[in-house]
Amino acid sequence: MIETKRPLAVFDLDGTLADTAHRQHFLERRPRDWTGFFGAAMADPPLATGVRMAVESAEECEVTYLTGRPERCRRDTLAWLAAHGLPEGRVWMRRNDDRRPARRTKLEVLRRVARGRDVRMLVDDDELVCEAAERAGFQVVRADWAATSEALKDAQEREGRT
Repeated sequence: MIETKRPLAVFDLDGTLADTAHRQHFLERRPRDWTGFFGAAMADPPLATGVRMAVESAEECEVTYLTGRPERCRRDTLAWLAAHGLPEGRVWMRRNDDRRPARRTKLEVLRRVARGRDVRMLVDDDELVCEAAERAGFQVVRADWAATSEALKDAQEREGRT
C-alpha cells in the first residue's frame, strides 16, 4: 500500500496567528530594539481568525509554520503555539544571522518544501511575501485581520528581521 502524505497548510506567525500590536513600539525607535520586540512575543494575544483557520486546516492538511522570527526564538515560539492550542507542526525559522527580506527567505523555504509535498496554501500578512508566493504559483490567503505598523512593514522588507 502506498502512503500518501496530506497536503501542507503553511502559516506565518506574526500578524497572522499572533497579534504583535503591543510590541511594535520597539521598532519605532532608532536603533530598533529587536531584543525587546522578540522578547515580548510570548505576551502576544492570539488572532482568532488565524487560529481558527489553522485548526480547521488541520482537518485536511498537515499544518506547518513559516516565520521570519530568528532561530533564537524557537523555544518561546513553540511554547506560544502550544499555549494557544495551535496544531502541532514543523516550524521553519530564519537563521539568526539571515537579514534577507522575508519575501526571499520564505519563498526559498516554500519552493524547497514543495519539491516533495503539495502546499495547499500559504497564509501570511506580508503583502510582499504574498505577491512573491503567488507569482511562484502558490495558493495564498492574505491575513488581513491584524493591524501592522509602518515600522514593522519597513523592518520586514529593509532589515529582514521578521
